[in-house]
Amino acid sequence: MASLLGIDIGTTHCKAGLFNSDGVSLKIAKRQTITHYNSEGQAAYKPAELWETVASAIKEVTENTNEKIMVIGVTSMAETGLLVDRNTGKPKTDFIPWFDSRSMIEAQFIEQGADLFERFQATGLHNSYKYGLAKLLWLKNKDPDVIKDAVWLSAADYIAYKLTGKYGTDYTLAARTFAFRIDQKVWDIPWVRSLGLDENVFPGVSPSGVKLGEIQSSDLESIGLVKGIPVAVSGHDHVCAALAVGAVEPGVVFDSIGTAETIVGTLYEQKLGEREYISGLSFGCHVAKNRMFWMGGLPNSGGSIEWVRSQLGEEPITYNAIQKLLSKAKKGPTGILYFPYLTGSGAPNPDPHVKGAFIGLEAKHKRHDLLKAVLEGTAFEMEWVRETAANVTGLQIDRMVVVGGGTKNLHWMQIKSDVSRCRLFIPEETEATLLGAALTAAIGCGIYADEKEGVSSSKPKNGNEISPNVEHHIIYQDLYRNGYISLQKLIRTYSQNISLGDE
Repeated sequence: MASLLGIDIGTTHCKAGLFNSDGVSLKIAKRQTITHYNSEGQAAYKPAELWETVASAIKEVTENTNEKIMVIGVTSMAETGLLVDRNTGKPKTDFIPWFDSRSMIEAQFIEQGADLFERFQATGLHNSYKYGLAKLLWLKNKDPDVIKDAVWLSAADYIAYKLTGKYGTDYTLAARTFAFRIDQKVWDIPWVRSLGLDENVFPGVSPSGVKLGEIQSSDLESIGLVKGIPVAVSGHDHVCAALAVGAVEPGVVFDSIGTAETIVGTLYEQKLGEREYISGLSFGCHVAKNRMFWMGGLPNSGGSIEWVRSQLGEEPITYNAIQKLLSKAKKGPTGILYFPYLTGSGAPNPDPHVKGAFIGLEAKHKRHDLLKAVLEGTAFEMEWVRETAANVTGLQIDRMVVVGGGTKNLHWMQIKSDVSRCRLFIPEETEATLLGAALTAAIGCGIYADEKEGVSSSKPKNGNEISPNVEHHIIYQDLYRNGYISLQKLIRTYSQNISLGDE
């Protein structure tokens, strides 16, 4: 039988998945993404180790199967990248993860010489240390020779290179470098040169899912891949997942909950203006043709849950214990406001320096109240993103398709629904990112005629729908508007003015 192979390189896990042409998962393999930290606290992924991790996952899903793989699509976390020697293909650096903040100074340098509104119109982004351009300048400042004869590849680009021997990226990942014009779909060569970089440091770029190359080496038969299988860079993980759940039309919104949480919506291609700029949201090329996406999120959504797990017991409490604790909490709002800024905030007001907080604690509050307050705080932050997006796009957002590990916690999902007054649809298929990678490649390589055929063949039909409790929503909205939003501004001011001397 024929199948599609998706590969997803994520912050926490690397995955491989086989799907049939109707989008039904046949086999999924998951491996931990191993993060290394040096003495300065800088994070890195080792290229050889990452490849071995992915290869192991591929081998697991291809073993003992009669499936004929028609296409391979690779997706990844967006801003993570490394330098590879263009002539030999050998890594010249480790991967610098998207969340590593070592390039703060370089981001400030970029900002000093830029018209930020003009840059936003070109790239859809607000300048940040996360983007590839700042990382490249950091690498060059550390070792000027490392840039010579080098090419910058995202995690997905690198895995695609290991499969095909060819360098290339797609529009969605190129756009997260801050060096790619989404309005023209080309590298911004004058801008790159103005920063002292050679434009050849970037690979060729194509629409998402277009064939980069084919499996070339018989060596890959050891992991179940035969020569001739088309391979594509499918693109940005969140945008691939949005395609898989059918969020490719304006008004259909996708919410992905992992360590970070991201809301993604769709727009038809347009020129970005002052309204979009002021919103603080980021914009980019969609994996679906002739469309853009808007995006906003929270770096520590599931991350907040992991943090509070570690605080409520000498060993992190189990997820079953979390559910039991939440069952003890009173119905409706706790009255405690949690600000989930453990590693700063994302769009619509990105700020790597803002600190988290609890406000409204009383002696009567117990562990279950603190835990529920953390869930409420992440929901308030994402409501701010949803509300901002609705205002800037003019679209009503009253239903969201939600995927990710967080969907297993139905207490959390009910809180999100109550805060936003949105109906939440949780698809039965849990691996939307993997499926999106496979579908994007299948569309780009001509297995499906277009996005409409690809999406209709796999759009989730089964799942769980959660509706808001209107009574709770009224109370939550009062807390949100008169508490969370107002105090958020004061917390940002406090964070800017107070230094503990440890940064």
